[in-house]
Amino acid sequence: MKKLIFITAISGLMLSCGNNKKDKQNITIDGSSTVYPVTEAMAEEFRTVEPDVDITIGVSGTGGGFQKFGRGETDLANASRPIKEDEKAIAESNNIDFVELEVAYDGLAVVINPENDWLDCITVEELRKIWEPAAQGTITRWNQVNPEWPDEEIHLFGPGVASGTFDYFTEAIVGESGSSRGDYTASEDDNILVQGVAGDKYGLGFFGLAYYEENANKLKIVGVDGGEGCVEPSMETVSNGTYSPLSRPLFVYVNSSSLQNPVVADFVNFYLDEAPEILGDVGYVPLTDEEYQREKQKFSDFVEKNQQPVE
Repeated sequence: MKKLIFITAISGLMLSCGNNKKDKQNITIDGSSTVYPVTEAMAEEFRTVEPDVDITIGVSGTGGGFQKFGRGETDLANASRPIKEDEKAIAESNNIDFVELEVAYDGLAVVINPENDWLDCITVEELRKIWEPAAQGTITRWNQVNPEWPDEEIHLFGPGVASGTFDYFTEAIVGESGSSRGDYTASEDDNILVQGVAGDKYGLGFFGLAYYEENANKLKIVGVDGGEGCVEPSMETVSNGTYSPLSRPLFVYVNSSSLQNPVVADFVNFYLDEAPEILGDVGYVPLTDEEYQREKQKFSDFVEKNQQPVE
């Protein structure tokens, strides 16, 4: 009987230790809906080599992700733009140090309904005329943008104000980050924007290129003329910079305190190592080998700086 009690106690202790270990293998991530497919693909691959690691990825937009990250609620933040000064201040006020890592390139897709037969290319000036704040309540019909287009209401769909895609688009097109008309259908969920444009002949929207490629059978892409002729976004035009001004880098931010959990560093290193092979499968453009080496060195230096002394 004593032997049985002893074995039961040891088994309970081992189970308890196992659960504690498992608890320490959680990784929490939140942020950009644009970066989500990249990080989710990386997480799926990482689980094949580290099946005990539980990686939770939320989608609250770049701004929402930085809010959580700055409060210390997440280990990593997905971001489709660099962190802003006020977001840095939140992190600093909570004694959070971090590193910014570029992980991929993406283009913003301007999309219309497949039944739209009057638009194949749009200029930056025309996009500005549609989306600038002064257009609200004023530019409401297609022919107000271009007299050759139909006298029909234009229905707009785009990311919400917490989205890094919104910030990037408004800066590139309107000239000021966050400067936009407000009378459009906004959502942090790109799938809702896809459904909106796909169901509306007079709809026009924008979001990350990867979401267009996932839904190319429902949508029509529009080329953008940034001043040197019309260019459609693709892996090649985003990579070589000819799709301008709507191509950009994507980021992952790592919280220094999360490095106390060794699997966080393992995951980030895996991310940077495997990105070139995996990104094409999810519709994004990898960095060059030299750029990934630069990011790996940056992260290695960050880890070394924040290593906890072994007691």
